[in-house]
Amino acid sequence: MPVEEFVAGWISGALGLVLGHPFDTVKVRLQTQTTYRGITDCMVKIYRHESLLGFFKGMSFPIASVAVANSVLFGVYSNTLLLLTATSHQERRAQPPSYTHIFLAGCTGGFLQAYCLAPFDLIKVRLQNQTEPVAQPGSPPPQYQGPVHCAASIFREEGYRGLFRGAWALMLRDTPTVGIYFITYEGLCRQYTPEGQNPSSATVLVAGGFAGIASWVAATPLDVIKSRMQMDGLRRRVYQGVLDCMMSSVRQEGLGVFFRGVTINSARAFPVNAVTFLSYEYLLRWWG
Repeated sequence: MPVEEFVAGWISGALGLVLGHPFDTVKVRLQTQTTYRGITDCMVKIYRHESLLGFFKGMSFPIASVAVANSVLFGVYSNTLLLLTATSHQERRAQPPSYTHIFLAGCTGGFLQAYCLAPFDLIKVRLQNQTEPVAQPGSPPPQYQGPVHCAASIFREEGYRGLFRGAWALMLRDTPTVGIYFITYEGLCRQYTPEGQNPSSATVLVAGGFAGIASWVAATPLDVIKSRMQMDGLRRRVYQGVLDCMMSSVRQEGLGVFFRGVTINSARAFPVNAVTFLSYEYLLRWWG
């Protein structure tokens, strides 16, 4: 099984993560807390109370873990396509796979990525939701003092299953939307690339950016539920499951709750996924 796709996925995922994490922190706060009036209000309050470092809470852990999940996503996607079509990444421009195969490979990658990502994403969300300012001498420490302490605390207080809180919502979010992600990317690349040639850097950037937007618009409703499920149990259990979380959220906040964070998700998705795809494509061409 080719390993280049896994390595390229890890590196490109790390680059995209660094670029997008501040936007992700704002998105998570908007989805799980009701103290902010919008994106600007959230950003101002984070900066005022937590300094610039507040936007990067929970990032150190994902650099290793979420980037690895991105490695799984791209590696499984490419190798599933290899099994379905018997063509390598370099051969796919001359023999493009069908959109059905692309969607199935994307769904497979999304499902397995979600399984690997679930505990790490939970820890990231818990750390991002800590609103304490930078620790001052004599001030009480935050509930979680880092990713390892967060993981240990969740395990101690909520058990092994607590580390997978929100995992079903994460899998329901990622399985179809990653299929949409790769179909959008491949469709745009084919539209603006002469047959049999590699797409230009500009095409990859635009296709990757719009693929990110398309997938996040589709993913945002379940992303809201996923984030709320992950914060559930922090003090007491509120939701009995994914469906109960959905119904409770709609009952209390209306249908608009499912699109909370969609604007910042889209704003983040374009540059993050443009950089992710460009670095992924160039790494594979370099190694090819």
